[in-house]
Amino acid sequence: MGMQDKLVLVVEDEASIREMVKFALERANFRVATAPSAADARMCIADERPELILLDWMMPGVSGIELARELKGSATTKDIPIIMLTARAEEEDKVRGLNSGCDDYVSKPFSFPELIARIHAVLRRATPGGEDEKLEVAGLEVDHASQRVSAKGEPIRLGPTEYRLLHFFISHPERVYTREQVLDRVWGQNIYVEERTVDVHIRRLRKALQPFGFDNMIQTVRGTGYRFSEKF
Repeated sequence: MGMQDKLVLVVEDEASIREMVKFALERANFRVATAPSAADARMCIADERPELILLDWMMPGVSGIELARELKGSATTKDIPIIMLTARAEEEDKVRGLNSGCDDYVSKPFSFPELIARIHAVLRRATPGGEDEKLEVAGLEVDHASQRVSAKGEPIRLGPTEYRLLHFFISHPERVYTREQVLDRVWGQNIYVEERTVDVHIRRLRKALQPFGFDNMIQTVRGTGYRFSEKF
């Protein structure tokens, strides 16, 4: 099954947004199911398992975040990736969104090309095996199956934490993450690690990438955190 015919479930209580998102996804050749509430979403998931769920953060009744926790806490649905749709004002809550097991989030107002790109990225990460295991940006390649990293064909030696950091960043390009979010996604939310630890491993990762000229892809965003980008 290609990316295109995959089923995306859009859970959004505002009909106008729901229809717009459905239209955009269908134009990108996804199959789309919609649900105005958590209860409808549960029925839809039981009826026809979606490959990905777009979930609105704020919904009356059971909120998106509660539904995400419920889905990620159940053995039958925990592997379905979830992208949260959040309003700009909920910036603080995003960390909590990622804590509830969401795979990514998109802030409203969002552009449809951005949303489609996010969906593709999350689906690629969720697809086991095959070519999707290899992520490559500008000649820097991470092969997740063998956990090897190479630059233009030359192997790069990384420690396990640096490898996980790089894999996380290359899977989420052009995004700014706070240290807290990086800790959460790379180390896991139950492990107590100081935020300074992130900086130490970022420095090690940059040092390993430096001989190949890729160190400046890991960018420090003053006052916020880090971003992975091929644009300098």
